[in-house]
Amino acid sequence: MDVILLERVAKLGQMGEVVTVKDGYARNYLLPQKKALRANETNLKAFETQKAQLEARNLETKGEADNLAAKLDGQQFVVIRSASDAGALYGSVTTRDAAEAATEAGFSLDRKQVALARPIKELGLHIVHVILHPEVEVDITLNVARSTEEAELQASGKSIQDLAAEEEAAAEFEIAELFDDIGAAQLDELEAEVAPDGDVADEAEDAAPEADADEGDDETA
Repeated sequence: MDVILLERVAKLGQMGEVVTVKDGYARNYLLPQKKALRANETNLKAFETQKAQLEARNLETKGEADNLAAKLDGQQFVVIRSASDAGALYGSVTTRDAAEAATEAGFSLDRKQVALARPIKELGLHIVHVILHPEVEVDITLNVARSTEEAELQASGKSIQDLAAEEEAAAEFEIAELFDDIGAAQLDELEAEVAPDGDVADEAEDAAPEADADEGDDETA
């Protein structure tokens, strides 16, 4: 299908260009979103009549998008979700979640402006592309975590794998210390049983003269 673009469309063309696209793409996206018109004589004349108005409106919306982009670009937003110890989400984070997180932080963002190749299904920091205008695009980061504390750690550069490794190492250290404490206590008990206050050693020394005396008696007999 041939269509007239009413605005710049990535990988298709600029406003006013007539391009050929698949019928489904035109019917399901370009035409309903008012990004294009069917390329026929009537619509071509209508476009030429409205071209100046469309260009003016495009400049206005682009200016608004530029202002928002200057504030939004590079921002990080926290999304709290339940997940397994391995970091797999019980569910997923979608374009709606991204838009809501940005909106709650004071940025006006629509889910249709968020470009996700696929839903996010694991904890961590995820770069998300946002299209504010056909000519204005920025990237934001979604910090998907199980708690605000975990989000802060992830923001500092630690991944869920790093956190899990640290927790495992800490647990192993605690177990090792526990066994060391138990071993030391058992050794103390054993030493106490063998020679409490040197009594066993003293008894051994006292017993030695008695043994010598016994041997002398045997020789006399």
